[in-house]
Amino acid sequence: MNDENLISANGLGMIRGARVLFGEVSLFAKPGEAIVLRGSNGAGKTTLLRILAGLTQPAAGDVTRAAEVHWLGHRDGLKPHESPVEHLSLWARAWGGGATDPVIERMGLTRPKDVPAALLSAGQRRRTALGRLLLVDRPVWLLDEPFSALDTNGRDLLLELIAGHRASGGAVIAAIHGEAGFTASREVVL
Repeated sequence: MNDENLISANGLGMIRGARVLFGEVSLFAKPGEAIVLRGSNGAGKTTLLRILAGLTQPAAGDVTRAAEVHWLGHRDGLKPHESPVEHLSLWARAWGGGATDPVIERMGLTRPKDVPAALLSAGQRRRTALGRLLLVDRPVWLLDEPFSALDTNGRDLLLELIAGHRASGGAVIAAIHGEAGFTASREVVL
């Protein structure tokens, strides 16, 4: 397995208003690793993930991405009128990904695939959002509270996806409250 970092951050700091959100945060993820971000609400876990994804600029420090990243925030990103198949098809076209039917089936969304998001359960919306991870192969998964709204079957499915991604040389960095359900390579506490 390749020992080079897929993503690394050095000396990251962030300020919100007059408050230092976090400072001097350094981390890295190699192929097959999973990093768990911990901290109380408002500690900056989501902000750190957004910095790692390149969506937010840090006040200090730098990020090196040696591989493409998938960002999955704690909000599902579905429009109320979008069905799972519409949502995933849109992203597949935008990213040049493959067919959505295997993703719909893998995520357990066959029955509600044509139901508007406004009528889906929170868990079905979350499964739809998680399905974006399977549309294109990106080595680094940045996941913000990925288990939220999932039932036991959904949680088990996500754990299988994470294990498969790691086994194929991918890395995961996830902000998680409570038990991760997988063995973390390291934890970073904010």
